[in-house]
Amino acid sequence: MFIVMASPECAPVAKAGGLGDFVQGLGRELSVRGNAVEIVLPKYDALRFAGISGMHKVYRDLWVPFHDKAIHCDVEYGEVDGLQCFFIDAHSEHGFFNRGKIYGDADDADRFAFFSRAVMEFLYKSGRRPDIIHCNDWHTGLMPVLLWEVYAELGMDHSRVCYSLHNMGHQGWTGPQVLHMNRLDAGRLMTPERLRDPGNPGAVNLMKGGIVFSNFVTTVSPRYAWEIQHTDQGMGLQGVLQEHDRKFGGVLNGIDYNTWNPEIDPHIPAQYGPDTLPEKAKCRAALRQRVGLGDAFKPIVAVVSRLDKQKGVELIRHGIYYALEQGCQFVLLGSAPDPAVDADFRRIKHEMDANPDCHLELGYDEDLAHLIYAGADMILIPSIYEPCGLTQMIAMKYGCVPVARRVGGLADTVFDANYSDRPFEDRNGYVFDDFTYAGLEGALGRGIGLWKRFPEYFRQLRVNGMRQDHSWNEPGQHYLDIYNHIRV
Repeated sequence: MFIVMASPECAPVAKAGGLGDFVQGLGRELSVRGNAVEIVLPKYDALRFAGISGMHKVYRDLWVPFHDKAIHCDVEYGEVDGLQCFFIDAHSEHGFFNRGKIYGDADDADRFAFFSRAVMEFLYKSGRRPDIIHCNDWHTGLMPVLLWEVYAELGMDHSRVCYSLHNMGHQGWTGPQVLHMNRLDAGRLMTPERLRDPGNPGAVNLMKGGIVFSNFVTTVSPRYAWEIQHTDQGMGLQGVLQEHDRKFGGVLNGIDYNTWNPEIDPHIPAQYGPDTLPEKAKCRAALRQRVGLGDAFKPIVAVVSRLDKQKGVELIRHGIYYALEQGCQFVLLGSAPDPAVDADFRRIKHEMDANPDCHLELGYDEDLAHLIYAGADMILIPSIYEPCGLTQMIAMKYGCVPVARRVGGLADTVFDANYSDRPFEDRNGYVFDDFTYAGLEGALGRGIGLWKRFPEYFRQLRVNGMRQDHSWNEPGQHYLDIYNHIRV
């Protein structure tokens, strides 16, 4: 099968969050299974070019329609971690992809609407006729619209679209100018059953366009699929998703065990697995030394997270003090995009600088992230909402027990040691429902209590998590089943 994945991200060269890991992980799994997979990305000036091998121009003079003229682009090719990647290089005074970052500008909707048109124009002009075009999040939501409104009539009617929703908090709300700039009929498309936003009749919703015009819609966990149809986590698109329920489903993400695997991880001082778990103690000692924690017989509670509202910063803050009160050590690695949140955690860091049981690292450090997973005993994930979450899957592989709020993908992967209806060998952590201090304390307190009073049971929780398979193997098959279903 010939599959083209269009995305604003692909780890490790263009990554702002879990979407980058998704494209890399699923792309690799599909390739391993013998499919021809090509990934198309913007050529950002902020790409991690060291991760791209053999980069060179493969298509010159791609002229992409833009309002009443066209923008000149080149397309470059390079391999990223064995994946075939194409990069759209736009030569325009708008500098669409020359912003020193991936997201965060006022014209993001225009930037990625242009990218969507450029991808479709590249596929058409280069003679590519993929069986499946796999689009991701609002940034490529216009691609299914363009396929059926423009390119199907030009001979691309063979291709089918799978569209994946990664985060309903960002839907690509914008004005009709994105339709005009792509020479689309705004009068025909700005209707309730097409691209008009349900909450703002004057706005275009690019994510809605992707949902309506694609052949199948997925999101990144079964629980999140239910939540965005039946709760306010749908952020206004609940009705649209219910209307298109027959072509909608949740597929749990996987993680890349070539990157996140303590048995082969080069970032940690000792490799280990479920049958060599005592070696984890060397990683715990190395973590303490690396971040300046005291050498004490105490459990280490960790956070590895973006520090924003979605991730539950109020409970993360409370968890630091609660864990210390309960005789634990605490280490945090994360950065806060919100200046107020950043200032608050810098205050806590200053307050804890002399405390031998606490360290806050405000930023992101790949080596330290690996060492934290390997050295910590528990990881705190108190998200307000979590479409899938990779943190809990990574932590479990490293024998680090998750303490998580029961939402989205966390509910699909973390099963409570005390209250789950699953067999004991499937239980792997602690969960709580209420987004309150008491909810967090109840779950974290039970984890700390087990570590202190019943170490053998705590060890078994570690091993249970390590032995569960969260690779891309099963999700990869799910996606192939979807592709085959919509090709019929």
